[in-house]
Amino acid sequence: MKTTEIIISITQVSLIVFFAPLLNGFIKKTKAAFQNRRGPDLIQPYRDLLKFFRKEETVSETSSWLFRAVPVITLGATVTVCFMIPVFTALTPFGFMGDIIVIVYLLALPRFFMALGGLDAGSAFGGMGSSREMMISSLAEPTFILSLFAMAVQTGTTHTGEIVSRLSQQQWILLGPGMAMAFAALFMVMLAECARLPVDNPTTHLELTMIHEAMILEHSGRSLAMLEWASMIKMTFFLTLLANLFMPLYLPGETGLAELGLGAGVYVFKILSLAVLICAVETSTAKLRLFRVPDFLGTAFALSLLGLLSEGIFRMVS
Repeated sequence: MKTTEIIISITQVSLIVFFAPLLNGFIKKTKAAFQNRRGPDLIQPYRDLLKFFRKEETVSETSSWLFRAVPVITLGATVTVCFMIPVFTALTPFGFMGDIIVIVYLLALPRFFMALGGLDAGSAFGGMGSSREMMISSLAEPTFILSLFAMAVQTGTTHTGEIVSRLSQQQWILLGPGMAMAFAALFMVMLAECARLPVDNPTTHLELTMIHEAMILEHSGRSLAMLEWASMIKMTFFLTLLANLFMPLYLPGETGLAELGLGAGVYVFKILSLAVLICAVETSTAKLRLFRVPDFLGTAFALSLLGLLSEGIFRMVS
């Protein structure tokens, strides 16, 4: 592995990690514009993270070491999974660590420990949020896997870097109905995984309607900052996955500064476009009642299954 490729990979992950709060601020600002409000500044998420890092941490007397370990595990696993996807270039030097199956498991690891942390604090709302999160994850994860397998079946590989490279050379494949259904399913899963409307409301403070927020209700200070930062990184990761798998417009394999700069610009444009789509969806829809969430994710599962079957049949025919 060349030193230049390692530096590029670290730069790609750094872009996701440090760009995530700015993207979160952009989404809040755009949603406010859609609702004829002024909204917070773009850099407000950075101020919030700094405020949480500076605050004193309060821990429940009934909690164990697991409660303190949850933020570290969550942030560590979320950052690690970012090494396995291409960002603004097709080069993924750390792609040997795993493929789309490892990505699914790495994303499930923080959810598992966050659910345990919600139970470990001894709070009634934490346990309620954990049970709801596990119910949603049991429906979202199969859909997530099938959506990624639709790409793997068409390209003949499960490594994200190779998937993106082959799709960028044969972009006509993305015009099929199977890819459209896989994209729609993965977008719906992203809304559920990242606690966005209509599955969850990231700005709510009503305990009885919380899902993600209820699990981290007992965290404060540095722990809350790490959990919030990991949530922003996770959403940026999903948007990157959607942008590069289904819209591989310009992902250079070269290491020249001009190519990398253009690739970074195209990447930012694709991410902001998807962020505007999220704002449009959240502005035009209301939060679903909890018993309606399985119908929403069931629709996503059906789309992903149809997409997988469609791509499989298309590959056999061709």
